Amino acid sequence: MNPLLARSVFALGLPASVGVLVPWLIARSDPARGPGCLLGLGLVASGAAVVAWCVRDFYVVGRGTLAPWSPPGRLVVAGLYRVVRNPMYIGLLMLVAGVGWWLTSPLVVVYGVFLAAAVHVRVVFFEERRLQRQFPEQWQAYASAVRRWVPRTRPWGEKRSE
Repeated sequence: MNPLLARSVFALGLPASVGVLVPWLIARSDPARGPGCLLGLGLVASGAAVVAWCVRDFYVVGRGTLAPWSPPGRLVVAGLYRVVRNPMYIGLLMLVAGVGWWLTSPLVVVYGVFLAAAVHVRVVFFEERRLQRQFPEQWQAYASAVRRWVPRTRPWGEKRSE
């Protein structure tokens, strides 16, 4: 398979599977599922836009992908990463919440809670440690200025006008 095609399939397929396909399959079998709420589709679209933006930044700025065999070679501190350290995961959780709201499924909410906990553990015990080893000086400055889950009010690195 063409390497670019393989990276693209992985980059789009993983978030789509975890954020949309799995929640949809869970909702289909949820006996407590409600009538549905179209407003959830807005959250799905917003989450998809966040994930797509982050995937693009991984590829363009970081020169890599989500794929473990092709991770970014540069620390990505551009775009949404200037506001919060984990925007891609936030976008993924927005996808799950949107599908849960759209299909009004309590089981999808439970899945989302477990997914959020798993993502947090992965970030703290794997990803951040790897980034600290791979980009020691850059990571220290970035991690001390940009929070893990709570967005900044002003993007990191933006100069204030006097």
